[in-house]
Amino acid sequence: MDAPYFELEEMRSGEIIRLSDFAGKPVMITFWASWCPDCMRDLPMKEQFYQHADLNKLGFITINVTGRERSQEAGKAFTTKHQLPFPVLKDNGRTTYDMYNCTGVPTTVLLDKEHRIFKVFDDQSSFVDVVGALPQIML
Repeated sequence: MDAPYFELEEMRSGEIIRLSDFAGKPVMITFWASWCPDCMRDLPMKEQFYQHADLNKLGFITINVTGRERSQEAGKAFTTKHQLPFPVLKDNGRTTYDMYNCTGVPTTVLLDKEHRIFKVFDDQSSFVDVVGALPQIML
C-alpha cells in the first residue's frame, strides 16, 4: 500500500517537511505523544539510532500527534526539554496519524524506497523488532 502523502511543519524551525523530500529513500516515521510512557522509552532509543544512522540512505522523522496531546504546546515543550536531535513534525491534530491508521503511540512505520508501507510497529513492538526489519527496506 502506498504511504499517504503529507507535508507538515517542523516543530522548531517552522520548515515544511514533505514525504516527497525523501524520494528514493526508505523512511522511518514514528508517531508519538509527550504524555506516553512507551514513547518515553522509545524516543531515547530512536535518538541513539538517529545519531548513528546513515541519513543519506534512510529518511528519519518523528511526528508529534498534537491531537492526542493535553495541550497544543506539550509536544514542543517535550522536544525542547529533551533536546531531540531529529526532525519533529507537528501533526494537524490527528490527521496524519489517522491517515496511517495508527491506533496508539508510539507507532513506527517503515516505508520502502517507493514509499509503500512495508511494516507498522505498534506500542507493543520492541525497538529491536523495528531495527531488525530495516535491512529488508535498505536493499
